[in-house]
Amino acid sequence: MTIAPEQAPAPERTEDRPSPPPARAVTGLIDLAEVVFRELPGHRPEILEGRLIVNPPPDGHHADSLTDLTLALAELHRGETKVRQGIGLWLPTGDEDYVIPDLSVVDADALDHVVAYNCFDPRVFRMVVEITSGNHVNDTVTKPPLYARAGVPVYLIGNRREEEVVLLTDPREDGYRTRSVHRPGETLVLPESIGAKIEIDVDTLLPR
Repeated sequence: MTIAPEQAPAPERTEDRPSPPPARAVTGLIDLAEVVFRELPGHRPEILEGRLIVNPPPDGHHADSLTDLTLALAELHRGETKVRQGIGLWLPTGDEDYVIPDLSVVDADALDHVVAYNCFDPRVFRMVVEITSGNHVNDTVTKPPLYARAGVPVYLIGNRREEEVVLLTDPREDGYRTRSVHRPGETLVLPESIGAKIEIDVDTLLPR
């Protein structure tokens, strides 16, 4: 007995296929940043002085340090202040400039002060924290004058490459006036201006 071959389905007519949605025009760096958010999950785009910077996903040690620091700052997550991870800060250095600190201490009503693209007025930020990874130069060299110009009172850097924690305070137009460096095994006291005078272990921000 001969088995008849299966007939191939009739080709779908072009006119029966739904048309793809029109591509959204990319008109600026903000649009490119949105493409990165959508197409590269886990990556964090920022625009610094008119340049689009794409930060890779953090590693596990980075995440552990950030969690430990959040717990150490728990008393600030009530009353007049909140502790938040990964919220945008709109920078005054360019039309589309913004940055996303690893962690921030902000005024309790910060969510009422969106400037654009879910980024917030820098005046509601009391402290920003960056823990370095592949973006070492951005966190230690590029961002300090930008945060200072935005008027962020306290910038705390966990510099994992150099195994040190840097505390920057007293912002001016050209940078922070006060800089203190702390080594593993030491403790440091954060300024009371962030909401409370809190002492933290340097090791909290460094890999173990």
